[in-house]
Amino acid sequence: MNLARLFETAHEKHGEYPALRVEGTWHSSGRLFDRAVRFSAGLRALGVRPGDRVVVFMANCPEVVISYHAIWRAGAVVTPIVFLVTPAELRHMIDDSGAVAVITTAELLPKVQAAITGLDVPVVVDFAPHEEQPGPLVDRGADELAALLYTGGTTGRSKGVALTHANIDAASAASRAVSFVPGISRSVTALPLSHSYGMLVTVGTQQIPEPESSVLLRFFDAKAWLRAASEFRVQQAAVVPSMISMLLAEPLEDFDLSALRNVFSGAAPLPRAVAEEFVRRVPSAQILEGYGCTETAGILTSTPPGRARPGTVGLPVPGVSLRLVGFDDAPVPPGEPGEIVASGPNVMAAYWDGTRDFTPDGWLRTGDVGTIDDDGYLSIIDRKKDVIIRGGYNVYPRDVEEALIRHPAVTGCAVIGRPDNRLGEEVVAMVTVSSPVTADDLREYAKTVLAATKYPREIRIVDAIPLTSVGKVDRKRLRTGLTVDGAGPG
Repeated sequence: MNLARLFETAHEKHGEYPALRVEGTWHSSGRLFDRAVRFSAGLRALGVRPGDRVVVFMANCPEVVISYHAIWRAGAVVTPIVFLVTPAELRHMIDDSGAVAVITTAELLPKVQAAITGLDVPVVVDFAPHEEQPGPLVDRGADELAALLYTGGTTGRSKGVALTHANIDAASAASRAVSFVPGISRSVTALPLSHSYGMLVTVGTQQIPEPESSVLLRFFDAKAWLRAASEFRVQQAAVVPSMISMLLAEPLEDFDLSALRNVFSGAAPLPRAVAEEFVRRVPSAQILEGYGCTETAGILTSTPPGRARPGTVGLPVPGVSLRLVGFDDAPVPPGEPGEIVASGPNVMAAYWDGTRDFTPDGWLRTGDVGTIDDDGYLSIIDRKKDVIIRGGYNVYPRDVEEALIRHPAVTGCAVIGRPDNRLGEEVVAMVTVSSPVTADDLREYAKTVLAATKYPREIRIVDAIPLTSVGKVDRKRLRTGLTVDGAGPG
């Protein structure tokens, strides 16, 4: 099995059609396929061998799709990294993965060069010199590594999630089985393709029975999204909740969105009021929520078109089983909340470092708490872990705390999330200091050491950080304090 065969089969089945429109230019399916098979040969000429990790470090562009296909075709492992990370974070991922090459763009080259100082890792910026005569597709075993995606770990360092060809194929097939509707073939994509959700959409497009044309945005911009949806009569889109909130801040009624049918929302819980307002203002559309995590190749549940149930994230997709357990791993009584644990062919076997977070009988612990109704619909009500989900990106408090504590004036730090109508959650840092410094000073410092998705927009200088009886930060008290004191700036 090799995921590259999905691209090959789709090419043979659908032939030539307009596949991607990026910044005003259409890229045909045939041209994308040809460039991928040639670039795959170029990667092999560069020394990339089956099983090698190759970092893809780019904003959304056709070359991301080409790179995924080419890397898999060469039998290597796609290692996508969100372009917003800092050089230090990028270096950790390159070093930890043992990557043999980095594929990037000219605009991101300075960040890559800063990250690889002292490392012997070739960097590909211009594809043309590396597009060789096509070579054969390298077969891989179903259980061999296909992608290594980095997400935060309990230690606060980014952690590699090891997904096999079978994992990603199963996730993509399950998504297609639930969401495909004949005749729905025009979409707009602003999800970062380097995210597990974006990768799921990329691979899933190769498995649908009909060819799909998509407008690909380099990054999400509400006005650009609306212009694309209106101009190209877009019928469906995959988004995260913060995107919906940003769209609602625009004059939706000024754009013709009458062709829009299905809006798939994932990566974070969507406030029910936000979903209801969007559907009220775009009556042709339905919002279909889903749920998943990087460890499950981006999917566990999905809402079938026409079967939306507000306040839930849908039903388990084909092949996936869910159950709710208590702290002792015993099933919780019907109707009671519990930690969501999952089993299925899309679930990773272990993290890249070999660690696992499973129940004794082999079900993945998601760290999320939810309820399941009598019809099997899942609702997410809280997170067992302290992860903050800001605009669809995971922010791990310890990442932020360890960065802030390095400031010479900071003596203590605790980071929590507070509800935010636009982004889902916002990052808030409570700090104690030993010398004069302002919150603005600390925020500007944070911008230099943390990715744009992570740095705290709100910093409060406090006299002391509350601790539990065993000396741990009392995050519950901190959150209560935020509720009492008010939400703060947005």
